[in-house]
Amino acid sequence: MKIAILDDYHDTLRTLPCFGKLAGHEVRIWNDHVDDVDALAERLRDTEALVLIRERTKITAPLLERLPKLRLISQRSVYPHIDIDACTRLGVIVSSNMHAGTPSYAAAELTFALILAAMRQIPQQVNALKAGKWQIGIGHTLRGKTLGIFGYGRIGSEVARYGKAFGMNIVIWAREASLGRARADGYRAAESKASFFEECDVLSLHMRLVDATRAIVGSDDLARMKATALLVNTSRAGLVAPGVLVDALRAGRPGMAAVDVYETEPLLDTSDPLLAMDNVVCTPHIGYVTREEYEIQFADIFDQITAYARGAPINVVNPHVSR
Repeated sequence: MKIAILDDYHDTLRTLPCFGKLAGHEVRIWNDHVDDVDALAERLRDTEALVLIRERTKITAPLLERLPKLRLISQRSVYPHIDIDACTRLGVIVSSNMHAGTPSYAAAELTFALILAAMRQIPQQVNALKAGKWQIGIGHTLRGKTLGIFGYGRIGSEVARYGKAFGMNIVIWAREASLGRARADGYRAAESKASFFEECDVLSLHMRLVDATRAIVGSDDLARMKATALLVNTSRAGLVAPGVLVDALRAGRPGMAAVDVYETEPLLDTSDPLLAMDNVVCTPHIGYVTREEYEIQFADIFDQITAYARGAPINVVNPHVSR
């Protein structure tokens, strides 16, 4: 099969052991990011199987309609960036392993790394030291602080466990079913969403971005946070209403933020206000970007391609597709 892989920024996939699963296929890897439909249609005009790296590129109906040879899209996890109805209509199978019960430990680890970095001012202190300055401020200890987990799923539960290991007091706010799991794990549920935002010293977002969660964090929520509090978002920028976080940080509540996700990605505009704030730690959506996590994810993605090539596709999210 002719296989195309988009958005492999550092040409990493061909170095993974699992890449050998594609032996015998014709593979083309693109290392840059392109949004333009005309450019994508030209790149993918002969592609039969398309590999996506998470949600880096949107696969829309206008693009799909210009790819008559495409038979399979193979990826992992959720797929809000793919027009599934258009795929079904055009006979394109979408295979995506939802990996139930297996969290992204890489994303959970980065979340806690950002918590530590922001609370101890690590990036600011490093930059100051390189500039010839010695200690530019005083950070905060995590032990005894209240860590709030907004959304108690696979990653949120891991972050809660890390917080407990650091001696933090854990409080959860989520859907009722998730709150039940949190209580069963020994964690306290907040009395309300308002009290949750008021009491947390560190508040970390861990929800999927769907219609029900889009802009679930608004200006009123952030205004309730402590002036010393930290908001962490390694999930999706769309969970916070557009522009609200920047305004809240300028107003002083919360006092800090640590973010790995943005309304526009890749974020290449150095004038973005989040990048200019001394009280914000920013990373370029690297939550899942580790060699170990890639090996796990792409072993699944490549298995989906080989299964399709054998005539027995797996993890099909649009089973009514026909060709």
